[in-house]
Amino acid sequence: MVFLVHICLGTHVYTLNGTDPEGDPVTYGLTYEAGSRRYFSVDKNLGNVTLIEELDREKEDEIEVIVSISDGLSTVSEKVRILVMDANDESPEFINTPYIVQVPENTPSGSSIFKIEAVDKDTGSGGSITYFLQNIHANKFTIDRHSGVLRIKTGVTLDYEKSRTHFVIVVAKDGGGKLRGDNKVFSATTTVTVNVEDVQDTPPMFIGTPYYGYVYEDTLAGSEVLTVVALDGDRGKPNSIHYCIVNGSEGSFEVSNTTGAISVIKSPNQLKKEVYELKVQASEISQEGDVSAYAFAIVTIRVVDLNNHPPTFYGENGPQNRFELTMYEHPPEGEILRGLKITVNDSDQGANAKFNLRLVGPGGIFRVVPQTVLNEAQVTIIVENSASIDYEKFKVLTFKLLAIEVNTPEKFSSTADVVIRLLDTNDNVPKFSSDYYIARIPENSPGGSNVVAVTATDPDSGLWGEVKYSIYGTGADLFLIHPSTGIIYTQPWAVLDAEVNSKYNFYVKAEDTDGKYSLAEVFITVLDVNDHSPEFNENIQEKTMIIGSPVKIEAIDQDAEEPNNIVDYSIMQADPANVFDIDQSTGEIKLKSYIRSLDIIHNITKNKDCIWSLVVQAKDRGSPSFSTTAVLKIDITEETLHKGPMAAFLMQTKDNPMKALGVLAGVMGIMVLITIMISTAMFWRNKRSNKIMPVRRIIKKRQTPQSRTVRMEWLKFKRPSNAAEKFVVEDDAQSLHNENSNNNVQAAPMPPTAPSPPPPPILAHRGDAPGWRVPTVSGSLTPKFINKQLKNRGHGSAHNALVSELKMKFEKRNAAIGDPHI
Repeated sequence: MVFLVHICLGTHVYTLNGTDPEGDPVTYGLTYEAGSRRYFSVDKNLGNVTLIEELDREKEDEIEVIVSISDGLSTVSEKVRILVMDANDESPEFINTPYIVQVPENTPSGSSIFKIEAVDKDTGSGGSITYFLQNIHANKFTIDRHSGVLRIKTGVTLDYEKSRTHFVIVVAKDGGGKLRGDNKVFSATTTVTVNVEDVQDTPPMFIGTPYYGYVYEDTLAGSEVLTVVALDGDRGKPNSIHYCIVNGSEGSFEVSNTTGAISVIKSPNQLKKEVYELKVQASEISQEGDVSAYAFAIVTIRVVDLNNHPPTFYGENGPQNRFELTMYEHPPEGEILRGLKITVNDSDQGANAKFNLRLVGPGGIFRVVPQTVLNEAQVTIIVENSASIDYEKFKVLTFKLLAIEVNTPEKFSSTADVVIRLLDTNDNVPKFSSDYYIARIPENSPGGSNVVAVTATDPDSGLWGEVKYSIYGTGADLFLIHPSTGIIYTQPWAVLDAEVNSKYNFYVKAEDTDGKYSLAEVFITVLDVNDHSPEFNENIQEKTMIIGSPVKIEAIDQDAEEPNNIVDYSIMQADPANVFDIDQSTGEIKLKSYIRSLDIIHNITKNKDCIWSLVVQAKDRGSPSFSTTAVLKIDITEETLHKGPMAAFLMQTKDNPMKALGVLAGVMGIMVLITIMISTAMFWRNKRSNKIMPVRRIIKKRQTPQSRTVRMEWLKFKRPSNAAEKFVVEDDAQSLHNENSNNNVQAAPMPPTAPSPPPPPILAHRGDAPGWRVPTVSGSLTPKFINKQLKNRGHGSAHNALVSELKMKFEKRNAAIGDPHI
């Protein structure tokens, strides 16, 4: 069998099928060798094989299971080998990272410089890898898509002086394959750092040209006139510089081979010319001692004899004391401010023309070269601290260029203003005033309501300093943001509901025109507004109150927070008043403390039904406050000491008196049937017996008690309770005497004859009022055989009081409807 990897767990992958020659039912089984993982399970009755452990070909490409079939007596087993086919579930991985390549700048174009290797654990097309570069058009490199060999593009050369490091992003992509039914292609990226090595391909360069020097008449032989400075053009691995005078000195001047200092070797009175032009050669000396490159500079030396001139600054058009330059911020360190064409000159000769240059202003930003000048020099200002040249800090940098004589008693000096105006670049990221914003908005706010204003600033100027706002995140669906002002407001169609969702959070993004951005998080709380009224389950409620026990009402307010959802209860209307009290917080209603019986209630009101209606109000504590009223019908009854199944039955059927009549008629019918059966059995026994027995037992007939009619309508309860057991009426049974002439007393008296069912009630109608019916229950109470000791106790006062009260109510009701008999 062959299975693909990444089949979902619980998948039915195979069905075992086998039969027994005798036709007996068979069962199937799967077992594994010791130490093997269990990948499959089988339904022993159906043979359905199910995957229970995820397959991974890279970990285990072959599974052996033992398949068995049994009829209960014999078992046949067979080893099955399952091959796991590969799926494209692995991504390519680069090996031996990180990749850092050193490439000489003179490497020919098209040369191979590095080989990148990635592996993919998958097989087939999913394991084949192709390579390509991101930003291929802006790259100076190409890559072989199959071998991964990185080459310099044809026609492209590397230049250390222009770019010292290149970052090449390589993408390795597999050939794709099926994974869970879909065709998937995976890829991986890595960065190759190509460091360009400097090669000696640039000649040396003189700094501060042209060179001017002066020799005064009092200058001593051997005095230094000026110093020439040359630097190797290859900054990566600079060679040492060797100076020499090619011609023009006429034996009057010499130059230091290492420092470039030019000295006069004759006294001024021996100098035959007023102006000397020296041709100075600066040669690069390789590590092997060979001259690899050289450059020339002309040094003009003038012979003077008086110190009567201070140093003077010159521009392109003559003497000048103010120099201005406009440049971008953050130039690279070591860069020369070539836009400043400054020449300083002292017309004196010799030591009188020697002066120092200093740059006075914010320190550490620029340095001036040369620092010591003899006669005349080109002033070069070099960047020393790029970070301090910041447009956001200084839009204009002002310096004083000071030239002061060194060895003269006069100390002549001069100054020039150097004004550098900076141009802005996009070197800043928009920054929010806070990392997060917290806002609150009422839930009844209309669509388009302002929520909060976020602020982000970008110190850059112009378009680079313009910030555009946007929001995103799962909680941002109901909100919008103004792209320029940063004001967050609700969607025009948005409906906020604190009961549904009271918390929202999302991200706000501030982005400049170049795509530089920063994020902040916004938390919005929807404030609950009192927009729901308390609600009762029913507008008209019926409850039964037992004197001494409260009843409870409840209203629910759907608002989300306090005090909007806190409900207070009150009685708005009651007739008569001052009968009920209500707990403001819980809604419990109870009678006044002085009302302890129904008699007191009858003295208060003429309502004999004891069913009162109250108008109850439920009011929340919100602002503004909402309220709801409901009508509560309370059926008041008095708790008694009687309990038993009869009372429970009466309470349960108080709302359906016809049910009570039906049950009572059924009981009576059963009693009559039992009496007939017992009488028939005794008749046949006496007829077959040879003994002389009295034909029948003479029992003194007990007077039939007066029928009692019980009005049930006023006994209304919401549900059966123990209180119903208190309505049980019991009568003492009278003694039975045997008046038969033979004075035989039987051990067990005959059951009394069951009373006949009561007649239906007579209905009376008034001519001037609509008729109404009184449901009644009537019948005779069956006497009980009791112990003689119980006879002496008499009837309980509570029993007699209840029977009398019931009888009185029935008589008053009958008198009211004009029918004295029921």
